[in-house]
Parts: sequence; C-alpha cells; structure tokens
Amino acid sequence: MHGTRRRFLAGSTAVAGTLVAGCLGGGSGDENGENGGQTLDSHPAAQGLDSQPHLGPAPGEATGTIVAFEDPSCPRCQTFEEQTVPKIRSELVDPGDATFVFRGYPIIYEWGKPATRALEATYARSADAHWALVDHYFAEQDGFRSAGRDAVLDRTREFLSAQTSVDADAVVTAVENGDAESAVQTDLDAGEAVGASATPAVYLFRDGQYRTSYSGSVGFDAVRSTLGL
Repeated sequence: MHGTRRRFLAGSTAVAGTLVAGCLGGGSGDENGENGGQTLDSHPAAQGLDSQPHLGPAPGEATGTIVAFEDPSCPRCQTFEEQTVPKIRSELVDPGDATFVFRGYPIIYEWGKPATRALEATYARSADAHWALVDHYFAEQDGFRSAGRDAVLDRTREFLSAQTSVDADAVVTAVENGDAESAVQTDLDAGEAVGASATPAVYLFRDGQYRTSYSGSVGFDAVRSTLGL
C-alpha cells in the first residue's frame, strides 16, 4: 500500500485527468457518514495535524476546526479560495472561533505536484511566505497551467524572491533534493485514508468532534451552519 501511495504522488497525467471531473463537480456532504463520531485525535483527515499550516488558534483550541485538502492546480479549489476562504478568515478565524488548516493534496493537474512540494518547502522556512505562495498559485492558476509542470519551480522562485523574505533558491533546492516529499506524503496518506477523491475536500470539527465533510463546491454558509458559529 505504501508503494501505491508513492506511485500516486508521482503518477501520470492520466490519473489527474480522471480526477479532474471530481475537482469540477458539485459539492457534497457526508453528514456524519462512515467517519461519524470520530474526533480530531482519531479522524483520518486529522493525521499529523499539528505539523500542518494553519490560520487562527492551534488545531483543537478553537470551537471549530476546518481541515481543507486542496490542490493548487484545481479550479474548484481556486473558487473555494477566492469566494469561501476569505469569509472563513474574516468571520470565523479572525474572531478566534475557528482554525483553518491547509493540506496540500496534488491529485488534479501535473503542475500541482511540484507546486505542493514548493509549498511544503516554503512552509518549513516561513509560514507567512507559505500563505503568500498559496494565494499566488490560485491567483495565477491559468498562467501556471499554461506554462506547465516544468516551469513551476522557476516561476515559484521568481515570486518568492520578489514578494517574500524567504530564501527562494533554498526552497527550490529543497524541492529538487526531495526534502519536501515526506511532508507531501503525510497529506496524501491522510487524504487516501479518509477517501478524499475530489478537491477541495473539507472536513469540519466542532469542539473536537467530527461533524461532516464537503467536496467540490464548498460554500461559506454550509461551513458556518455545520459548525454552528
């Protein structure tokens, strides 16, 4: 199984093409389905949560915890980041009512794989630069898609050098040396364990208890209503 997950991370465009329909599909929730009754300590979506990039209080400290599996190359994730995440940040995270956790889950287009590795390598050096790079990938998604996988690291280096204080060359070198592989694999393992086959896949917890999940189109009203905030 471990070898299968490794092949999934380095998989082909054919796999991404199969899954892009899920990325572009409508939203869905499981309403306490097969993972109902689990907690932040036991739910597969929350594996290794303490090491993940997050906004707001530490996971488990706020009333609500939002765990989002996202692919920088996914158009639905772009919509989620542009329309839903700003409201999550301003209305739930900033007041301290919820924590937002980002998990990179590169399963759609090929360029999302090096982009996710670059996010992990950046986060290891600067949380602020990581969030800036998240915003950049989604804002410039069409350009990255057109340029293709081979151009991702050069474009990433250019952005980090111009817009952040992080050592952009060190980030790119870390990706090329495979230093980010373990961190990316942790998120892939968690997503596979929970059965996430489309992005964004958003898992919601209130008071440490799992409530439900949504994937595809994920609106703010559904998130807030589920969390009761």
